[in-house]
Parts: sequence; C-alpha cells; structure tokens
Amino acid sequence: MVTEFRPDGGDTTEQDRGGQRFSILIADDDRGIRETLGEVLQGRGFNTVLAADGGEAVELVQVELVHLVLFDMHMPRLTGLEALNLLRQTLGRILPAVLMTADATTELMRQAFQAQVYSVIPKPVNKNIVLHTLMKALTQVYGKPTSPARPELPKPGGPQMPDSAAGGPPPRDNDRD
Repeated sequence: MVTEFRPDGGDTTEQDRGGQRFSILIADDDRGIRETLGEVLQGRGFNTVLAADGGEAVELVQVELVHLVLFDMHMPRLTGLEALNLLRQTLGRILPAVLMTADATTELMRQAFQAQVYSVIPKPVNKNIVLHTLMKALTQVYGKPTSPARPELPKPGGPQMPDSAAGGPPPRDNDRD
C-alpha cells in the first residue's frame, strides 16, 4: 500500500487498530535526521520513539511498544545490524526493520538481507521513499491498514490487482485488443 498523499496536507497512515497507531522506533546518531524523520512520521499518523544510538534503541524496545524499527547503519555503541540482531534475540520474534546508510556496499547489503532487513535506504534519505518503504514493510507484516473514517481511495485509473494476484503484470495499452 502506498501512503495516500493529499494536497491539503491531510495524508495519513492511521489504522483501525482499536485506536492504536503503528509505532516506529527511529535510531540515528544524527539528531537532525532523527528529529526530522520523527516529525515527518508523526505528521503521517505514526507514533514515534527516538533513539540516539543502537544501545539506546535496544533499551527502548524493552519498554515501548514498537511495530517497526528504522535504524541508521553506523551508530555509536551498536550498529543498526548489531542492534537489530540483539533485539531479535531478546524479543523472540521478528521485528520488521529498515536500515539507512550512506555506505551501501555489497557486503552491507548481503549482511542486511541475511538479517532479514526489509529494505536498505540510501542516505541522504527522501521522505517519500521512507514513507513508502515503511508502509510496505508494515503492510507485509501486519496486513493492510484500514480505517472506516478514511477509506483508501482508488488509485487513478481504477483499482489494480497486484502482479502476483493477476498472474503477471497488468496489460499495457498497446497490448489490449
């Protein structure tokens, strides 16, 4: 699902989860990035929890309800991958994770996907890419969010089935009879 962007600034990702919203833990040692991402996500209806490093992130997950983690890869105390691995050992469940890095080497990508990271986003980050990636990860793990007060509007051109459900990509205009 793609977050619905409304020109009036009313874009939202609120869910009908018994009044509960998805909670995202953002861990980045760069205060400006951490706080900016927190503001962007709060503006889209998420609860946010902020951590200055991997160690603080691990501590916060023990006391806060978190649905997904958004970690910088290179942080003091614990890297994003180290913090994620420690969380998964202590929680006993897979916590969806997205990594951000300015150093997306082949080795880092291999390690990230071996650790079942949903995605690695290159820095500097683009807010639309972050929002889209987080929504896709949350939808994959928790199912499609619904809200009776704000039903999802169809995309321009009418509803489309996912490629896998339709048996392949939708036909292109020049493929139609």
